[in-house]
Amino acid sequence: MQSQHTLHRPSPCVGPQRDDELRQYLTFRLGGLEYALDYRNVQELRPLQALERFATDGEIISGVAVSRGVIMPIVDMRIAFGPRPPQHDPRTDVIILKLSTCVMGMVTDGVTDLVTLAGSDIKQIPSLGTDAARNDAQDIDYLLGLAEQGTRRLIVVDIDKLMAIRRVSEDKLHAA
Repeated sequence: MQSQHTLHRPSPCVGPQRDDELRQYLTFRLGGLEYALDYRNVQELRPLQALERFATDGEIISGVAVSRGVIMPIVDMRIAFGPRPPQHDPRTDVIILKLSTCVMGMVTDGVTDLVTLAGSDIKQIPSLGTDAARNDAQDIDYLLGLAEQGTRRLIVVDIDKLMAIRRVSEDKLHAA
């Protein structure tokens, strides 16, 4: 999946996935784990080197690029989910996302494939025990659940929530 591709998606369904409803998910690797996001949010896949970048060297925002005439931020999820890799591999994948509020690129360790999951295939993440843990769970509301495909374990994410900019409360700022 290293070449430039435009992805054709089924028309979007509104609302949460029903147990019997089948949806396609694009899977990708980050920090040794495998994630899945709803394929309807994927506009295209591009190698990082194929993007016309005109600003670079941020922390998590690794730059701004142009794709098909659209200016978009490029978020390096490898930094957000772990230590920064020493350099970009020429095969580094960028998933161009069409979110509810914008278009943006997401750098990953690599795109794996496309899988079809029913709503019943996605199991809730086990509940957290303490009140503090439950409060922290609100900060990770982008995790929809876990799915298994053979021997693979996929972490299913709501990419709109994951990529949303969130305000940090004062008490959390002081605790950090």
